[in-house]
Amino acid sequence: MREETNTTEKKLSVEKGKQGILKVIFGRTTILIALLLFQLLVLFWLFSVLAQYIDTVYIYVLYQVFVAVLVLYIVNQEENPAFKLAWILPVLIFPVFGALFYVFVKLQPNSALLNRRLRRLEEKTRDFAQQDEQVMAKLNREHPGAAGIASYLLNRECYPVYENTAVKYLPLGEDKFAELKIQLKKAQHFIFLEYFIIEEGEMWDTVLDILKEKVREGVEVRMMYDGTNTLSKLPPGYPRQMKELGIHCKVFAPIRPFLSTSQNNRDHRKILVIDGHTAFTGGINLADEYINKVVRFGHWKDTSIMVQGDAVRSFTLMFLRMWDIDSKSDDYSRYLEVPHFTETYRTSGFVAPYADSPLDNEQVGEQVYLNLLYSARKYVHIMPPYLILDQEMTVALKYAAKRGVYVKIIMPHIPDKWYAFALAKTYYPELIRAGVQIFEYTPGFVHAKSFVVDSDQAVVGTINLDFRSLYLHFECAAFLCRTSCIYDIEADFQDTLEKCQKITMEDIKKEKLLMKAAGRLLRLFAPLM
Repeated sequence: MREETNTTEKKLSVEKGKQGILKVIFGRTTILIALLLFQLLVLFWLFSVLAQYIDTVYIYVLYQVFVAVLVLYIVNQEENPAFKLAWILPVLIFPVFGALFYVFVKLQPNSALLNRRLRRLEEKTRDFAQQDEQVMAKLNREHPGAAGIASYLLNRECYPVYENTAVKYLPLGEDKFAELKIQLKKAQHFIFLEYFIIEEGEMWDTVLDILKEKVREGVEVRMMYDGTNTLSKLPPGYPRQMKELGIHCKVFAPIRPFLSTSQNNRDHRKILVIDGHTAFTGGINLADEYINKVVRFGHWKDTSIMVQGDAVRSFTLMFLRMWDIDSKSDDYSRYLEVPHFTETYRTSGFVAPYADSPLDNEQVGEQVYLNLLYSARKYVHIMPPYLILDQEMTVALKYAAKRGVYVKIIMPHIPDKWYAFALAKTYYPELIRAGVQIFEYTPGFVHAKSFVVDSDQAVVGTINLDFRSLYLHFECAAFLCRTSCIYDIEADFQDTLEKCQKITMEDIKKEKLLMKAAGRLLRLFAPLM
């Protein structure tokens, strides 16, 4: 009997293995990659055809004029110089192909159309984002520096600063999961979810069970997730499955087999709103690795905040704008005209939630970080998963340290992407020489996105210190000033610091030569990765 059982198990294992191989060969990801490679082959073919005519004087001259015009066009674009250099290099180094690749990838209308839709939605909903002048005046009296950030967020992105808002800091994914279950069960009117990653497992299955129960109670539930999930995380027909459960579901920017820079503009936000009075944001997605039920890179250190009160209005607005980007506008008033929470959440401090779009040539997330670095007097404590910096951020970090500000950065010790880690390490030497202290979290991987400055200002959200987050993704965060949770954020930083090793110049010298070379090479193309 035991031998028969073993034989049956072996057969099942072999069958599963065959199915797994077939799934890889004929899966969506493989097909998508094949189609993208096909487009590259077509470009190479065009390159080889055109290259045959470059030898003739007239064609050669015309091509050189075309390249010169293209380089001038790139130079005069309103974008970071690092992006310009990353495109100019292939245009000049790879004749014909580099120019064709730029024209094919960049000159597509998707991003411009999307940006116009977002701007129209912002104008249409501006009345729901009015600033309480008394709150702004009070912030200006108590903290002029923070008032500058708040004014920027209001004037540029139409996100007000609020009082009457309680913020609870959640230092681990497990903490968010526990609080999330409690708050979801209290929902009476609507639940909005917008996540970069949703993956079936204990965390999502538990949340989904609560959502199904809430739908039966008459609560409106909407969920939206980024199109990258359709590659491997969720099946392609998942929105239809959710509709059958009574949940309105959308996929933001489904991955399509076309080379385009718009494919880089992913929805990296994590927003959950309940009844207009409670919201969650931070680095934690709805998947088991974020609560350490699945271990991939050691212990997963992540953070989140729960916001309750007036400031939740901005998170509700963020969600609705993104939801309506490809459909007719809702009656926003039924979700945004909720009572003010003067008595319920009477607490000290100011909260300004904000979003960042990659389409408007305004790096809101980076501007807030830079403002914090330049205004810091005592310390800046940063916990990011990646460190792929542009010149502006590098200068700001070094300048803060040179001014005598204690700048400490906690990075992962076990990376999730080797190439991102190799790139990050290329910044270590110049930062350390300037006085920036870098630590690595030895138990595993840090996925938090938090800044704490001088115990009275902080940012918690989805915005990493890399080009993708600062320039290419849709992001969100909350700027906090003199809220009580800032002490909790700083305490967590200090607690995490005890589990870290400090990186020295000696450690950098011991790095493998291959890793150093890979990092230096990748730095040329970091903005495009």
